[in-house]
Amino acid sequence: MNRKNIWAYVLFAVSLFWVSGQVFAQSQITDDLKGTIDQVLKIVSDKGLQDNPALRREKLRQVIGLRFNYKQMVMRSLAKNYKARSDKEREEFTMLFKKLLENSYASKIENYQDETINYVSEQVKGKYALVKTQIVRKDGTIDVDYKMIKDNGQWLVYDFVIEGVSLIRNYKSQFTKIISTESYAALVSKLNKKIHDLETTKEADAENL
Repeated sequence: MNRKNIWAYVLFAVSLFWVSGQVFAQSQITDDLKGTIDQVLKIVSDKGLQDNPALRREKLRQVIGLRFNYKQMVMRSLAKNYKARSDKEREEFTMLFKKLLENSYASKIENYQDETINYVSEQVKGKYALVKTQIVRKDGTIDVDYKMIKDNGQWLVYDFVIEGVSLIRNYKSQFTKIISTESYAALVSKLNKKIHDLETTKEADAENL
């Protein structure tokens, strides 16, 4: 499987699968993930929403958004450049990043099916957790690790690691390079253009700016 197809799978890949996969042990973290999965599956399988794709997409975005910690994602992807941003810039960038992920992968959630997910293990250290899973497809198995952080009593996803490659680290590398060789304003411009491309072109590659 090429890199583009792997990353197309990342945004809440767990939500694409029926809960018939193997689960290592029940826990709050697993329960939180599975609870969101159930909501997504209900939306995707709702025949009443099939004739209203705009409403279905909006419902998916709302459910997915509740399980992601976009602030953590932005802080980690901007890294040292986050401190140099004003509160307004941070807020605006977080909204852009949120739109980037939503437009990149919501359609994948709607389209993929007939897959199985196995929950392999769970590691917890303080407020951080790592849930290891495997996506079992007809053409092979994909390892997907979910990095989570406990925020106000909720376990939220702040990074995905697909076959050893971190989504946030990928963006961090690109963001840092663009800011250092061009400017922060150039990065914002590229993000806006990428979001526009994703909204108008189904084949747009979201992982490369």
